[in-house]
Amino acid sequence: MAPNKPSCLRSLLLPLSLTLLLPQADTRSFIVDRDHDRFLLDGAPFRYVSGSLHYFRVPRVLWADRLLKMRWSGLNAIQFYVPWNYHEPQPGVYNFNGSRDLIAFLNEAALANLLVILRPGPYICAEWEMGGLPSWLLRKPEIRLRTSDPADNMTKIFTLLRKYEPHGPLVNSEYYTGWLDYWGQNHSTRSVSAVTKGLENMLKLGASVNMYMFHGGTNFGYWNGADKKGRFLSITTSYDYDAPISEAGDPTPKLFALRDVISKFQEVPLGPLPPPSPKMMVGPLTLHLVGHLLAFLDLLCPSGPIRSILPMTFEAVKQDRGFMLYRTYMTHTIFEPTPFWVPNNGVHDRAYVMVDGVFQGVLERNMRDKLFLMGKVGSKLDILVENMGRLSFGSNSSDFKGLLEPPILGQTILTQWMMFPLKIDNLVKWWFLLQLPKWPYPQAPSGPTFYSKTFPILGSVGDTFLHLPGWTKGQVWINGFNLGRYWTKRGPQQTLYVPRFLLFPRGALNKITLLELENVPLQPQVQFLDKPILNSTSTLHRTHINSLSADTLSASEPMELSGH
Repeated sequence: MAPNKPSCLRSLLLPLSLTLLLPQADTRSFIVDRDHDRFLLDGAPFRYVSGSLHYFRVPRVLWADRLLKMRWSGLNAIQFYVPWNYHEPQPGVYNFNGSRDLIAFLNEAALANLLVILRPGPYICAEWEMGGLPSWLLRKPEIRLRTSDPADNMTKIFTLLRKYEPHGPLVNSEYYTGWLDYWGQNHSTRSVSAVTKGLENMLKLGASVNMYMFHGGTNFGYWNGADKKGRFLSITTSYDYDAPISEAGDPTPKLFALRDVISKFQEVPLGPLPPPSPKMMVGPLTLHLVGHLLAFLDLLCPSGPIRSILPMTFEAVKQDRGFMLYRTYMTHTIFEPTPFWVPNNGVHDRAYVMVDGVFQGVLERNMRDKLFLMGKVGSKLDILVENMGRLSFGSNSSDFKGLLEPPILGQTILTQWMMFPLKIDNLVKWWFLLQLPKWPYPQAPSGPTFYSKTFPILGSVGDTFLHLPGWTKGQVWINGFNLGRYWTKRGPQQTLYVPRFLLFPRGALNKITLLELENVPLQPQVQFLDKPILNSTSTLHRTHINSLSADTLSASEPMELSGH
């Protein structure tokens, strides 16, 4: 666990830059009493003990449950961001419906008797895709992000703060209860004793505190961000964060210990906390081969390809997230295995290479990878590129996705490309509604391949955790809902959280759909467990020794802090 960092300037200026939203705001007041280094709520001295929860990582039907548990933990406030890209998916197109209904979430917080500290961005970090900035900003290839404030020296920032604000309440806006996970690193934890001791010391000083995170949630779909710390590090689907409330919404020993500390300083609600949600186990289930991704290209990209001499980025063809297929044809016969690579670290982020539909291997960002290809003149060369999440912190450079440089085969720069922006989520939803015709199955399924299975739930429905033993890497959907990425071979996360509301009860069939990108186990089975597995260390990233960066970290070395 990395040590705590000083709060950023925005958090230090919390009384000036953040809004404390109060129920019935017209009859209540909130004042920063700098002369006495305190807050005043309705004229009385006030200290908040808050926890972070991100509504965009928690499905709407679970908001009330999570907020109630936070209030019963002794908190009197919550803190959260508003991600710009979640609400304006395209320029001038806004979405505040369903799980994006910000007003509904604020109302749920009010019903739970929680005050709200609102952090609206536009940049939020939060280990979220592009730090909350919409990827359509990158459609202007010369754009420079976050360049208005070059100050980054914390001593100077603190000095500047006290120059203009010599007095004021003590505030810690981000007191870490745990930490995030990266694919290929160890699962992060922070001990109960360390968290409770730090909290008690701050409360003794009269400080207001926000605990980041109090409930982490999940990076469903393609919403995870990434960091750049020596190399590109994609953030896992789980955002459990070793938080006091688990990813599945259950109270943990850390929560009870924190509640005991809070009770020494302010009144906490009487009565027991709600119990953990019911969990269930199903399976193992044997999945059926649906077909190779290339067989569905007309359905995945119904508008057809975009043609260009050189490959174009995701942003240039308005593909925000997910996958894009690049296709060209060999201009001459290659009789001997010939090196194939993309120069200047031009793969962002993983490329799955096929020749005439046969999987050849993977090229990965920041790795010294080469493949060796053969083929006849006219052979079809397909490269499926996966966007693993744009940088949310670190260098904050514009993180374009796709093939940023034209690939090279031997001494030949490959040109005349077709780009297929893939709408995989749309196709999976159609599959759920329609029975597609039978497709020819590949003889040896490897490379990007779809699998599926329908199954009933015979008992009562509960929360569960999808386990994919032996699978390599891919994306998974339950009843058309995109659960997120799995990367069993790299870890540490081995299960995906499945909220019970995604599943149909007795009498209906559920459908699981997998896109396995590399290799399928001999027994293509999955299982739903009643406990998560987030800490497997046996399959950690083994390829970092080939990193393009000289300062690559091993899995056992401490990670520097991300920013929120």
